[in-house]
Amino acid sequence: MTKRDVRILLLGDPGVGKTSLILSLVSEEFPEEVPPKAEEITIPADVTPEKVPTHIVDYSAQEQSDEQLSDEVFKANVIAIVYAVDDEHSMVQITNHWLPLLRATLGEDHQTPVILVGNKSDILEDSTMETVLPIMDEYAEVETCVECSAKTLKNISEMFYYAQKAVLHPTAPLYLPEEKELTPACKKALSRIFKICDLDNDGILSDKEINQFQRRCFNAPLQNQALEDVKSVVRKNITDGIVHDGLTLKGFLFLHLLFIQRGRHETTWSVLRKFGYDNDLKLSKEYLFPKPVTEFGIFPEDASCVEYIAFDSQSLRVGRDCSTELSHQGYQFLSNLFEKYDEDRDGCLSPVELQNVFSTCPYTPWGPDVNNTVSTNAHGWISHQGFLAQWTLTTLLDVTRTMEYFAHLGYMYEHENQLSAVHVTRDKKIDLQKKQTSRNVFFCRVIGAKGVGKTAFLQGLLGRNLQYIATLDKEHLSAFSINTVQVYGQDKHVLLHEMDANAIGDYTPEVGSCDVACLLYDVTNPRSFQYIVNIYERLFANSPIPCLIVATKSDQHEIKQEFEMTPLQFCNTYKMPPPQSFSCADSICRDVYIKLATMAAHPNLKRLVHMLLMKQPPLWVHDQLRHLRGVYGQESNVMLKISLSLALAAGLGFVVYKIIRATTR
Repeated sequence: MTKRDVRILLLGDPGVGKTSLILSLVSEEFPEEVPPKAEEITIPADVTPEKVPTHIVDYSAQEQSDEQLSDEVFKANVIAIVYAVDDEHSMVQITNHWLPLLRATLGEDHQTPVILVGNKSDILEDSTMETVLPIMDEYAEVETCVECSAKTLKNISEMFYYAQKAVLHPTAPLYLPEEKELTPACKKALSRIFKICDLDNDGILSDKEINQFQRRCFNAPLQNQALEDVKSVVRKNITDGIVHDGLTLKGFLFLHLLFIQRGRHETTWSVLRKFGYDNDLKLSKEYLFPKPVTEFGIFPEDASCVEYIAFDSQSLRVGRDCSTELSHQGYQFLSNLFEKYDEDRDGCLSPVELQNVFSTCPYTPWGPDVNNTVSTNAHGWISHQGFLAQWTLTTLLDVTRTMEYFAHLGYMYEHENQLSAVHVTRDKKIDLQKKQTSRNVFFCRVIGAKGVGKTAFLQGLLGRNLQYIATLDKEHLSAFSINTVQVYGQDKHVLLHEMDANAIGDYTPEVGSCDVACLLYDVTNPRSFQYIVNIYERLFANSPIPCLIVATKSDQHEIKQEFEMTPLQFCNTYKMPPPQSFSCADSICRDVYIKLATMAAHPNLKRLVHMLLMKQPPLWVHDQLRHLRGVYGQESNVMLKISLSLALAAGLGFVVYKIIRATTR
């Protein structure tokens, strides 16, 4: 939690010494003359125990109205009700007037902490604590009681320290005094922290895990003797708190209960703050959506050249023509998370294991359609590859959701914040200038008339044939599928999105934006090609987005399309690759997905890719292309590589030379 100012309001009957307490704190001596009311005093952060600016506000019934009192009560972070230990009436007024007044002003269940301050302790030898302590049991808002003396300066600094502590380390969210138990919210928060720190998921914090936790929360490990002392305390007080010489969740909760009962709230709050909790024991907005900082490398190349839109007011900003992907750190975190909860080590997450993954989250973010979006095993359990792919999809389409859930899952246990888990790609304009994209995730719209086989095409990306598709739950089919394909030996994620044929009238150029478009027509439906021609001319004919036309159900007899040109003629006219055949009746035609990814990777080479696909060069050309890539490096001119491939395949060196000249002017 970001430290904030603390505003302390002193209330109490006239003559109990409110003003004297303030003046004694500031001047470090008892004032000879006391005004009716002290002016508001601000104590700088560097001289306060909790290192926060502190404002001390006095109240005088002589000089302030009831309206002014209400206003000050609302502004206060903590209220000190002062009584005189030698004045029994002032003690009675605590419950007869002041505490009821606060509840009437702030509400019966208000969260503003209160401390009771007995002044003039130098007058009486006996303590009044036995009289006022029962008030703490009756009024949950009362955090603590302290006796002090403005005249002798006894406990003056401590009194204001307790007031700060009541704000920064309040008891009420953590502890139920009547039950002598942690609150349900506190138990839930500490249980989440325990699960995150239990790196091997065995239900026990080993010595190594305890020390890693100590370093994270307190910047230093426990000494061996101190660690053994902690275990000894747990063993003596609670059964099953220590198992196999490790700390269980039961023991972990007991330790924090002990801290709170002994007045060491700050220890538990330090742990809670490190894991993102605010005073209401909810993960703070700053923790869920950290503000972008340039040293995390979150901004794309040439960021100053692009216009930015905010996904969230507290989160990173992404250019309109940029995209969001997981970084290496993000993928590493997810792989470790998968391995942690894959208890049977079968490379897949069973429903129970998947539920355990999200046990530190408010709810499971994935519905049953996830099984039809990513790769799974025969039981429909998500594989490691599918697990990474689903998060890749989430990061591309809704990066703030990734940021939020990474926070819940504990990414910050080993990292500063989640910004390092996300990479913002450079602007597409730069990709076009450099004739190659740096992206690793390609978004592909899949468009076609109803019944052309869009669902089969999406499922084909996951390696599923028609026989398998027939077994899928139709109610939980997904409009997305995502998997990896190889482009020039590198793994790239391709995300397919099936566009709703019934919503074609609502399509706009913004909806059509993507890295590559796949237009499907059914070889057995003579009117299906006309459908995608209309879409192409409306959305993509004048767009730099590369398009690939795919003929589905190619295992069946082809019927002539009712259009003035054949699909091949249409592709030649618009300088597109020729129609690609696709079928998943038995085996899957995976080449089409590789071609889509290749086109997305090199969006400026529409003509050359078209020629390359038309020529269908033999394998030795691809071997030569790999050789050239090794000679010129991964960042060499892609046009040169493709052009040389064409020359090798067709012997058209002079033609290729002219193409290169034309496209590089």
